[in-house]
Amino acid sequence: MVYLIGAGPGDVGLLTLRACELLRAADVVIYDRLADDAILNFCADAKKIYVGKEAGRHTLKQSEINRLLVEEARQNKIVVRLKGGDPFVFGRGGEEAIYLRENNLPFEIVPGVTSAIAVPAYAGIPVTHRGIATSFAVITGHEDPSKPESTIHWDKLATAVDTLIFLMGVANLPQIVNKLIEHGRKSDTPAALIRWGTKNSQEVFVTTLAEVPHATISPPAIFIVGEVVNLREQLKWFETRPLFGKKILVTRARAQASKLSHALKNLGAEVVECPTIKIAAPSDNFKALDAAIDILRGFDRLIFTSANGVEKFFERLKIHGLDTRALGGVKIAAIGSATAEKLSSVGIIADIVPKDFVAESLAESLKNLVAGEKILLARAEIARDVLPDMLKNFGAEVVVVPAYQTLNESPAQIDFDALDLVTFTSSSTVKNFVASYGVDVLKKIPSAAIGTITAKTLENFGVTPAVVAEKFTIDGLVDAIKNFYGGTDNETD
Repeated sequence: MVYLIGAGPGDVGLLTLRACELLRAADVVIYDRLADDAILNFCADAKKIYVGKEAGRHTLKQSEINRLLVEEARQNKIVVRLKGGDPFVFGRGGEEAIYLRENNLPFEIVPGVTSAIAVPAYAGIPVTHRGIATSFAVITGHEDPSKPESTIHWDKLATAVDTLIFLMGVANLPQIVNKLIEHGRKSDTPAALIRWGTKNSQEVFVTTLAEVPHATISPPAIFIVGEVVNLREQLKWFETRPLFGKKILVTRARAQASKLSHALKNLGAEVVECPTIKIAAPSDNFKALDAAIDILRGFDRLIFTSANGVEKFFERLKIHGLDTRALGGVKIAAIGSATAEKLSSVGIIADIVPKDFVAESLAESLKNLVAGEKILLARAEIARDVLPDMLKNFGAEVVVVPAYQTLNESPAQIDFDALDLVTFTSSSTVKNFVASYGVDVLKKIPSAAIGTITAKTLENFGVTPAVVAEKFTIDGLVDAIKNFYGGTDNETD
């Protein structure tokens, strides 16, 4: 089976649900040059074959791509043909589908969001608008309008349609403009060039039809002509987001990076995920934790200092054939709101959550409550001893068991010169980042710390963080970053 799938205009969030489903199921993905290679993350286990075409350089001829589709499909594979935009909008999807049919192979067309509409929308330019434009046309700009065999009817097109949208036309802008003016389009008609539309690097150049050839712009870009361009001043939204144009590195563990990454992306940032840590079983392979679970009823209180600790504890509880009922009358304390939220997801409401999400604050919250208690502290294998030490001083018996450990992730190739900010969500992310990339990098790029403890770790390496969240949560970190960049003018006109 072959699926001809449109990947959309660039923003990975515009990929359709059907496309995501099929990419995850694919055995082979044959893909074009994509505006966002993050789309390929949906098909991590598939064989990937690049067949993209760029100006003057084709990886494979179209006939060879057709044959490749047939060869892969005949091996009883689920084959995805991934194309930018929509397969039937200048994507040659029709040609590929016909070739599949001629070879008696089944196919499905999965439409994609076309850049012809999406890119103007991200620039705040509607292709139609009541009282201004009731028609639009999408035209290839890749055809040379001066050649005799041109199939574009310039004499009819120039004035018959309100909004004209040219795709792949940067190299031919002078010829396109000349043809439109020659056939009656007014030279002062509003026009716009939109480069890397729907991407964080989107650039919008508003001008007039006659002045377009003087613009300095390189592909990929679309060219739009019509009175609707004047609506941009009222409708622009994408570039006005507080973090638009900022490239931010997220160092959180891969499994946990999504919340921070999504929040930053929603504010306009381009996010580069570079996990410096990964969560793994403790070095004793849960021996101490399992032993503690066997005598769980013997504890008066259970304390969690991270969402990871909660996750691993309840995973082991389930392996023992137990659920939350095993906690009985055991009191529960959480170091902060994120840990409390994780507890809530398994049906536990924490009895104690301190105002400040640090070990010292948690210990102070328990100061007058724990004398004579036996306390189980399930946490990272390597952590500060301040909490158990303070609890012991308050008269408690404390059993500390490792629920997980953090290990170094393999270093990735990162263009640090292109970054505006590096985020850190724990001391371990700082330490492992320095171990992988050195401290000099952090002296050149502003850094953001989730709280005072993480900030102190940075300072121990001689780095003063530019941003320190007042509320020690992901939401607090995002708010602090947004405030740090507050008032930035990102307009590109």
